Amino acid sequence: MALTATVHHIEIALSDVDRNVYESLDLRVAQHPSETMRFLLTRTLAYALSYEEGIAFSKGGLSATDEPPIAVRDPTGILLAWIDVGAPSAERLHKASKAARRVAIFTHASLAQLQKEAATRTIHKVEDIDVWCFETTFLDALEAKTGRNTKLEITRNDGQLYVGVSGATLEAPLARASLAPSAE
Repeated sequence: MALTATVHHIEIALSDVDRNVYESLDLRVAQHPSETMRFLLTRTLAYALSYEEGIAFSKGGLSATDEPPIAVRDPTGILLAWIDVGAPSAERLHKASKAARRVAIFTHASLAQLQKEAATRTIHKVEDIDVWCFETTFLDALEAKTGRNTKLEITRNDGQLYVGVSGATLEAPLARASLAPSAE
């Protein structure tokens, strides 16, 4: 018998001061049987921190290799942003940066690991790909307070991320990084 996805109901009060985005989000996020809670939380935070009109989770879920886990499209269906989660391959990022005007990665993998993978192949506009790394200790603390029905208060301000959940406030740095090798 095949395993089925677990649906999480996540309500988010978003205050993204850095981008001037303030929204209330009511999400149903399907957790694939092979998906860790850490990955699901990274995916959910990526959605919230990238929120804009036209954003949507992939219809194919995690098994859709030809589309991003999160996409932003204009009203005509043109792909504006490819938002990936985890540690995508250099080949996937090359494809993404040719398909969309903007590419971002939200990850709990090490930046050095992502840069090493990116160096294995030429990636179109690699210097324009935004990388946002979450500390694993932050995600682990968030996971410990997250259930099937969760309310989050997410605030991003001056490169800091604050998440209010179950009466606690978790805090972590959140700054843009690059896949391009640094000039030293």
